[in-house]
Amino acid sequence: PLWKRHCKKYWLISEEEKSQRNQSWKAIFISTYSDLGRYIRYYATLKKAWDDLEKYLGQRCPRMIGSLKESVREEDLDAVEAQIGCKLPDDYRCSFRIHNGQKLVVPGLMGSMALSNHYRSEDLLDIDTAAGGFQQRLGLKQCLPLTFCIHTGLSQYMALESVEGRNKYEIFYQCPDQMARNPSAIDMFITGSTSYLEWFTSYVNKVVTGGYPIIRDQIFRYVHDKECVATTGDITVSVSTSFLPELSSVHPPHYFFTYRIRIEMSKDALPEKACQLDSRYWKITNAKGAVEEVQGPGVVGEFPIISPGRVYEYTSCTTFSTTSGYMEGYYTFHCLYYKDKFFNVTIPRFHMVCPTFKVSTARMVSGDAVVLI
Repeated sequence: PLWKRHCKKYWLISEEEKSQRNQSWKAIFISTYSDLGRYIRYYATLKKAWDDLEKYLGQRCPRMIGSLKESVREEDLDAVEAQIGCKLPDDYRCSFRIHNGQKLVVPGLMGSMALSNHYRSEDLLDIDTAAGGFQQRLGLKQCLPLTFCIHTGLSQYMALESVEGRNKYEIFYQCPDQMARNPSAIDMFITGSTSYLEWFTSYVNKVVTGGYPIIRDQIFRYVHDKECVATTGDITVSVSTSFLPELSSVHPPHYFFTYRIRIEMSKDALPEKACQLDSRYWKITNAKGAVEEVQGPGVVGEFPIISPGRVYEYTSCTTFSTTSGYMEGYYTFHCLYYKDKFFNVTIPRFHMVCPTFKVSTARMVSGDAVVLI
């Protein structure tokens, strides 16, 4: 019973797998420990995350599962450490003993984002590709890419050492300082502050719990606040938002957000409740309290008809010169059965906040990094 408990706790060995191996629980524990023992603190957590992700995507995005690569060997990871001259964190190594990232394909495992003229999809890099992108240049010294988008060139990096104002194992999007003459002045939008384990498992948790929607067989990294819903009569409007680091900058301050709006009429509404959207009104407020009002016909060039049980969704975007802001407003509809009847439908207030960022040490007078929120 003791060895059985340890096998299930540390290696997630099931009764079925045990019977297939035709070994005792003690023999299984010892043989597994001889191969993965250095990862005993991380393996169960990462293996469960990978298993949950594969199960979830297998039902919703099966072609994404086909892009995952098989695990690597210890000697492969050791060879990469020798190649880049830095030690890889054990939680990162452990994850690659389970899956060696994915092929450079679309859609990417680490989420997508799409606008009318912009598309991003991040792949989780395999160990050899990551090693090939390891940085030694000023501004990104001793940083290892974890993800890559073949459309935008965007990557999330992990700092392997505490240099240039970064904390060891901090994960971030690079953001070149467009106002500095020094090309090594690179600001950072932080996406993981403590470890690879925290970064990866928190992302997986958002995916498998439905925190990120699946749209056209891709994971879209929209965040939905459950309070960001408003119902007017039979029509409900809800909003999800996302920050786009590849279109944002700290210097100059330019923070780019996209939002996805869902307009739905209750399936229990009477048929004569069918209506058409005529116009929109927005009140946009930044963190300094500056207000901008926008009014115009339709939404994204369309005038959708909403009838009982029908859903209409669209995506748009906005920018702020402050690190946060919010939007609210209403749509004006007219009834299809009573064409002279107009009414407004509330759009709930939704907030947009850029992630924590760090200013490049190349810009600062002192050598200490400053975190801004």
